Amino acid sequence: MTFEIQGKDFCINGAPVKLISGAVHYFRNMPDTWPDIFAKMKALGCNCVETYCAWNLHEPEPGRFNFSGRLDIEAFLRAAQQAGLMAIVRPGPYICAEWEFGGLPWWIQRDEQMEIRCMNTAYIHHFDHYLDELLGRLRPLLVTNGGPIIMMQCENEYGYYGDDKDYLCYLRDGYRRRGIDVPLFTSDGSGRDNLLDGTIPGCLSTLNFGSRVDENFINHDAMFPDSPKMCMEMWDGWFDAWGDEAHHTTDAAVYASVVNDMLRKGSLNMYMFIGGTNFGFTSGANHYGKFAPDVTSYDYDALLTECGDVTEKYRAVRAVIQSHTAQPLPPIPADREKTAYGRVALTECADLLEQMEALAQPIHSDVPRAMEEYGIGYGFIAYQTRLRRDYPESEISFAELGDRAQVLVNNRLQGIAYINDEMKVPFTAHAGDTLTVLVENMGRANFGEKMMRRKGLPGRVLLGGRIHFSWDVYPLPMTDLSALRFGPCGNSVPETPTFYRGKFRVEHPADTFLRLDSFRKGFVLINGFNIGRYWAVGPQKTLYVPASLLRAGENEVIVFESDGRCGRPEVEFVDRPELG
Repeated sequence: MTFEIQGKDFCINGAPVKLISGAVHYFRNMPDTWPDIFAKMKALGCNCVETYCAWNLHEPEPGRFNFSGRLDIEAFLRAAQQAGLMAIVRPGPYICAEWEFGGLPWWIQRDEQMEIRCMNTAYIHHFDHYLDELLGRLRPLLVTNGGPIIMMQCENEYGYYGDDKDYLCYLRDGYRRRGIDVPLFTSDGSGRDNLLDGTIPGCLSTLNFGSRVDENFINHDAMFPDSPKMCMEMWDGWFDAWGDEAHHTTDAAVYASVVNDMLRKGSLNMYMFIGGTNFGFTSGANHYGKFAPDVTSYDYDALLTECGDVTEKYRAVRAVIQSHTAQPLPPIPADREKTAYGRVALTECADLLEQMEALAQPIHSDVPRAMEEYGIGYGFIAYQTRLRRDYPESEISFAELGDRAQVLVNNRLQGIAYINDEMKVPFTAHAGDTLTVLVENMGRANFGEKMMRRKGLPGRVLLGGRIHFSWDVYPLPMTDLSALRFGPCGNSVPETPTFYRGKFRVEHPADTFLRLDSFRKGFVLINGFNIGRYWAVGPQKTLYVPASLLRAGENEVIVFESDGRCGRPEVEFVDRPELG
C-alpha cells in the first residue's frame, strides 16, 4: 500500500481517500483492551487510529527506556494493523494531552540551562536521544516499510506556545534524517497567529477544534488553499479538573452534526475515541489564573467511556459515518463485563510520618529546595525540622509551593496550604517539637507558560517571618512500599497521613470501579499498581480498576490517605462509574 498527499487529497495507492480516525492513547489503556477498542473503531467506520507518545513514560530516567506492557507502542500499532486500521503517530517530544508536563520527563528540569520547546542546547540534547530510540522502533512500522503508520506530527499545537521556527524545522529535519519518509504535519488552533507561528514548509498544516467547521477553516483556507483539509483533534468532550462542578459532556447529536460537516469538507480525527485513565501520578494540569490539576479519569465524554463502553454519541456518529460510506459497517461488539465485588475492610494501617525512614533516607538541607533537586519527580516530599525555640501563635509561610502542603507539629495537623489559596498556615509549637511539611505534587502544567514551575518547596520557608534553616528532607515517590510495617487498625480516626491495607477475593476478574466514601484525599494501589488519585472535592467519585489488574484468588488494595479518613476504614468495588 502507498499513502501520499496529492494536491488537496490524501491518496491510497493513488486513489483519493478520506481519513476517518479516532484518538486512542495506548498508555492510557491496558493492552488486553486494545483489540476490543480497535474492533469498535472498525464498527464505527474508522479507517485509522491516532496516538501520542509519552516521552516521560518511555524514558523515566536519562537513558533508561521502557517499551513494555502498556508502553509497547510497537505491539499497539501491529494490533491496529491486524484490525485493518492505518495509524497516525504524534511522537512530540511535547504532546500536551492533559498529561503530566505535556509528556516531557521531569528530570530535564534538573538542568539549570534548560528551556523547553525551542532551540535550547540542553533540550535538544535530551530529546534527540529520545527520538533516536523511539523513531528507530517506529521506522519499520511506516507504511513505506509495510506497516500501518501513514503520517507523523512534529511537536504539537506550537502556534499556541512560541515562535521558534528554527526549532520546528530542526524537528522536521530530524525526522527525515532518521528515515521517517511518510508525510509530516503540524496541528494548531485556527487563529491566523496560531498558523503563522505553528506551521513550517514541508509539514501539512492541520487544525484542532470541536465545532463550527467552516468558521474554523477561514484562515486555513486562505493560507493553505491547495492542501488537504483535516481536523486533527475534533474534540468530542473535555477533560475534568479537581473541584469542577460536574463531569464535562457534549451533546451527542451536536457532535455528530460537526462530524458530518467535517466529512463534507475533508478528513478528521475524533479526539478522543476513548480517553482512558491517568494512572498513577500522570495527570497534568492547566495553570492560568489558578492551578487546575486534572482528575484521574480521562473519560473525556468520548465515543467510548473510560472502560470502553459504547455511548449514545458513538451511535450518533456511527450513523453519520455510515451515510458517507458505501459499504455496511460491521456489527458493534458487546461491552466488556463489569462486576461489583462489594465492600472490603481495610484492617491494617501504617502511619507515614512514623515510618518515613523505611521509605526514604533523609537528605540534610540548609533550606528546603524543589522536589526535582532531590532526584524525585512525582508523588510527595516531606521536609522536617526540630524547632529551637517556642512559637506561640505563630505562622509558617512559603515563598513558593508546588502544590499542596500539610503542616504538622509532632505529627498533629496544624493546617494545609494550597497554591491557589494563601500560602501560609498558623501554628503553635514549643522548643524541641518536630515540624513536618508534607508536600504533594498534584501534576505539572501540560500547557502554557507555567510548565516549568517546580514542585515541592522551591523557595524560602519562613517561621514567624524569619527564614528557618536546617531541614531533613524525605523524597517519597511512593513507588515501592514494601518496607512499610502494617499493624492492626484501631477504632480511632487518624488525622495523620496513613496507609491502609485490605485483602479481597475474586473468582473471575472483570472491570470494576472503586468507591472511597470514607476517605478524603490520596491514591490507591491494586496489587501494587497505582490506579490514580482520589479527592473528595470531586467531581470524580470512583476510580476505574481494569480487569487485568485483578487475579483469581486473593487481591490486595492499599489506600494512602493524606488528610485523615472520615468514616470506617473500608472501600467498595461497584459495577458502574460515577464521574460527577
